This record gives sequence, structure tokens and C-alpha cells, in this order.
Amino acid sequence: MTIDAARAAEGRQGGDSAAVAAAIGARFERLPLCRWQVMVRLVVGAVTFFEAFDQLLIAYALPDLRDEWSLGTSQVTALMTVGSIGMLIGALASGRLADRIGRVKVIAGCIALSGVCNVLLTLCTSPEPFMAIRFVQGMAIGGEVPIAATFIAEITRAHKRGRFVLLYELVFPAGLTAGALLAAWLVPVLGWRWVFALAAIPGLLCFALARWVPESPRWLADHGRHEEALATMASIEEKVEKITGTPLPEPAPARPAPPAPARSGLRELLSGRYGKRTLVIGLLWFTGYFANYGITSWLPTIYEDHFDLDLSTALLYSTVTSCAGLVGCLVVALTVDRVGRRNTVIWCMAAAALCLLLLGLAGGDSATGILAWTSLAAVFLFGSNICLYLYTPELFPTRIRALGSSVGGAMNRLGIILGPIVVGAIYAGGAMGTVFVTLAAVALVGSLTAAAWAEETTGRTLEEVAP
Repeated sequence: MTIDAARAAEGRQGGDSAAVAAAIGARFERLPLCRWQVMVRLVVGAVTFFEAFDQLLIAYALPDLRDEWSLGTSQVTALMTVGSIGMLIGALASGRLADRIGRVKVIAGCIALSGVCNVLLTLCTSPEPFMAIRFVQGMAIGGEVPIAATFIAEITRAHKRGRFVLLYELVFPAGLTAGALLAAWLVPVLGWRWVFALAAIPGLLCFALARWVPESPRWLADHGRHEEALATMASIEEKVEKITGTPLPEPAPARPAPPAPARSGLRELLSGRYGKRTLVIGLLWFTGYFANYGITSWLPTIYEDHFDLDLSTALLYSTVTSCAGLVGCLVVALTVDRVGRRNTVIWCMAAAALCLLLLGLAGGDSATGILAWTSLAAVFLFGSNICLYLYTPELFPTRIRALGSSVGGAMNRLGIILGPIVVGAIYAGGAMGTVFVTLAAVALVGSLTAAAWAEETTGRTLEEVAP
């Protein structure tokens, strides 16, 4: 069947959103991986990369800001945390917005808003307006990441979806790493204002998104925009055929999903089968990032205070642990389609818990021991956490997929905020071994949660997993 014939046949189903959505899902399943998907992944990935860069800039600007504005400890803490609070709120708000107005509009709006905020930050002359703008920028960063993951999942077929999506997700930790390297070099040379000014330039990527990235046909069909959904799908197919030089195979027969409930949204997300998934995914995001940031945020301080290492060595050891985590992300990206999402989370979290438990009980007597065990734990924690960016959008139907992903993003931020606070309170009491045992217990809760209630999604279409 030709593209035009398929489009005409589906057009006769026009009034049935479920039928059109099912047909579009079947048409995505026949698309081979080619330059078109890679181009879209690169454009959206560039947005995510620079959002990660923006997230980290404040850490490297703080020494200059502290001296310029004579900031006290409480003001420095506020400057550091206000962005994370904004990210939490942005993650919650963006999901609902993306389910209402579209994925691409929200992604483009977030990168544009973040760019504008960078320009405004360069004009600040006191901490109060700086914090207000960082809060807004945090909302943009927190809003973009889960929606971008949702969009990438919606344009990818089931076969090797894990590898494709997670290789995209690597851009965020890569952006954090690049941000650290560039900011460490540029801030002393140019000063904090010029660095934020340069960081505003990627805001122009909103125009690249509008030009080269189509709206998700699945979302268009779900919102009753059938002709637009079919036209967008046909355009994608034409591009793929032109790139591959071969006709597409006929799509498999599509089985329409049951009609959507009259009232979806937050009510559907928190009830029935999706309510259970929301609870499970929220616990996985929270425990994974609580343990992850509980470790990484305090390692430099532990190396300096407990082992009397100089600052450069402490930072080097901490960087080794983060780099080990990136290796874990890459390994999971390459193996998740064979191992499965559920098994990846179960065994990565369990392995991280074991590493942290052994460190807490016997391995904390030397800086090199902590370096070895935390690096090994980071391999598993980072690997489990990046898998959640793939797994979460798969668990929810198109009508609430972005909202479900945003709940994961919010629980992620809650873990990022609370993990370092709890670890700091325990460490202040002088019980360093207890720090790692506590983090091991949190990671174990995540592993047991996945073992008891997580569902496997590997190799299944989005419509099959979440009708």
C-alpha cells in the first residue's frame, strides 16, 4: 500500500481518534532507523545538552558572585537551591502543558525562556533579582527534560527503542560534563556575566525546532487533529523513503485502543492501572536520585574534611566517580533492549546498594577505598537512573504521557534536593559509615520496588503497553 493510499484509508476513519492513533502507531513501527530520526534526535538533543549546561553554570559563577555581592552562607545556599526548586515546579507544570498544547511547543518554549533568562541574569546587580530569574530558568530546565524524553519515545518504534532513546539521553550528562569543563575555563577568563551571555545563544535553537522537528503525530491524533496527524505522518514517511531509497513495507494491522476515559489528566494518572505505575515510577525516580546526589554532592567535602586532601585532588576524585557514572549510562544504553527495563533497574539498584553497604561497613577507611566503591556504585546508579528516562514515557498513554513523565521529573528533583540534606545531617554527626549504609538502604528500596511492582515494556509498542 502506498503512503497516499494508507493516508486515504485512515482518513475514512476520521472521527475515531483511537483508530487514527492506532494506525499511526503501526506506521511508526514500519519505519527503519535512518538519518531522519537521527536528525530529530540531534536537534532535540542539542536543546537538552544546553539545558544541562545552563543547570550547572551557577556552581561555577558562585565564587565571583559571592565576592562581587559580599554574599553570606545563607544567600549562597539560596542561590544554589532556588534553581532546583524551580526545576521541580517546572517538571510538574510542563507535563500538563505538553499534554494540552503539544510536545514541540513546550520544548521550544523552554529553551527560548532559558536563553532569555541568561540574558537577564547578565543584567543583575544584586542577589534578589538573580534568584528570581534563576527560579524561572529552573522551571524551563526542569520542564524541558521530561517532555523531550516523551517526544523522542513517541517517534521511535519498539524495536531497539531503548538503545535509540538512551543514546539521546546521554546528552544531558554530557552537557553537565561539558558545562563543568567550559565554565571552569571561561569564568576566570571572561567573568560570570559574559559566560551567561554566551549561554543565551542556544536559545535560538527554538527556531531550529520549529523548522525541522514536527509535532508528534501520536499527540495530534490523540487531540482529534486527524488530518494534521496523518499529513505529518505522511511527510515523515516520505522523508524516510527518500533517505532510504526503498518503499516502506505495508504497516501491520492496527488494533484500536479502547476509548479514552471522559476525564483524563491527573485523575487518571493517580487511579487504576496508571495510579500504580505512577506510584512505582515516582519511588524509582526518588530513590535513584536521592542515592545518586546524596553521594556526589558530598564527596568533595568528605575528601577534604575527613581525609585532608587538597581541593584539586578532592575535585579530581569526585570527577572520576562522575565519569564512572557516564560509563554506566553508556553500558545500559547498549544493553537495555536485551536485558529489559525492569531487570536493568532491579539489578543496577541492587548492585549499587551492595557497593554502598560494603563501603559503609568496611570500605571507608581510606580516600582511595571511597573512590573505588563510590565509582562502582555510580556505574550502577547512573545506569539505573538513565533507564528511567526511557521507561517512564513507555508506561503511560499519549493523553497523559507527558504528565506521567513530569511526575518522574518532579520526584527526581525532590530526591536531588533531599538526598544531600539528609546526607549532610548524618555526616554532621560524625557517622560517615552511616551515610553510606543509609544510601544503600534507599537504593535497596528502589530495587525491591521494581522487583515487586514494575512491569516490563521491552519490545512492546507504546499503544500495547499503555492503551
